[in-house]
Amino acid sequence: MRLVLIVDDLLGGGAGRAASTLCNTWAEKGWSIWMLTSDDGSVPPAYKLHPKIINLPLALYTNSTSAVNGLLNNVRRVRAVRKALRHSMPDLIISFLDRWNIITLAASIGLGVPVLVQEHCDPNERALGGTWELLRYLLYPRASFVVTLTPTAMRFFSLRPKIRGRVIPNPVVVPPNEYVHPSSNIIGKDYRKIVSLGRLHEVKSFDKLLSAFAFIANKHPDWSLEIWGDGPERPQLTSLIVEMNLEGRVSLPGVTRNPFACLTGADLFVMTSKTEGFPMALCEAMACGVPVISFDCPSGPRHIVRDGVDGVLVPPGDINALAIAMDRLMSDEAERCRLANRAPDVLERFSLEKVVGMWEELIRQADEYR
Repeated sequence: MRLVLIVDDLLGGGAGRAASTLCNTWAEKGWSIWMLTSDDGSVPPAYKLHPKIINLPLALYTNSTSAVNGLLNNVRRVRAVRKALRHSMPDLIISFLDRWNIITLAASIGLGVPVLVQEHCDPNERALGGTWELLRYLLYPRASFVVTLTPTAMRFFSLRPKIRGRVIPNPVVVPPNEYVHPSSNIIGKDYRKIVSLGRLHEVKSFDKLLSAFAFIANKHPDWSLEIWGDGPERPQLTSLIVEMNLEGRVSLPGVTRNPFACLTGADLFVMTSKTEGFPMALCEAMACGVPVISFDCPSGPRHIVRDGVDGVLVPPGDINALAIAMDRLMSDEAERCRLANRAPDVLERFSLEKVVGMWEELIRQADEYR
């Protein structure tokens, strides 16, 4: 089987992480794998790739200065992807992320190759805008299958004509040498640490996490907060830390290429996103045996966290409810340990074996639509 996978880049994010995990598995089975990315290849991938995988950066990052310029840039992207597809001669194409799905479907017209597209964001919560939305409506029926990460996301396409949909979650994998049993995170430490991880962007609502922590910080002087990641909200978050008198208690260490090293040292993981697809950081925190709290945003966390069993869900955007939940777990070591002991169930619920099996069945079915 010769597969081409198209992803925005491999520099970070859930789509790149999931795509590289799937590719490595298939390459290990002897499949021929090409990965096309839109970056220029000047920065090494954040994820280790099997040596037999061909990673082809297409250098398609270009800022559009006008509507006409944007149209020309997208025509150039379609042509570049089509040229790469002709060169790689795949048996099947898998594309990740909404706009690249559209470009891929346009680029593959007339090639006679089945195309699977996956939405990594919840389309109910992520509007593409007029032209892109129209193109998605027109081109998605060309896909052999449209894949979403959750049933909530799939509802967006359920009434669309001629779209064949499947729900396949991301696989949750922790390298064996990174796993730490829950008890080693919870017991016998003189200090405690809350960890959050994600791009410093307004959709992650880290300002709400800071506000919730500020409410209870004085009650828990042995606790600190680390927010890993980088992005446009760093200056605002840095200012908020000063305004809330949280200097020395909250740190913004930047981007990490090894999230497990951050997560296995955590006593609590908190996610405050407005919207998510299938958040890998949340899954990986649970896989590492860390108790978790998350906003119950419309898609993602509610399909991963079993409230009260292996984590805690709070109403989306409710800072007071978040502070109460954090205070409760920070004060109760036994409850943290109970949740932590069940959290690694995600490794079985969303195992690589299960997810790869779902993809391979879909690939088999897609081949029937040639």
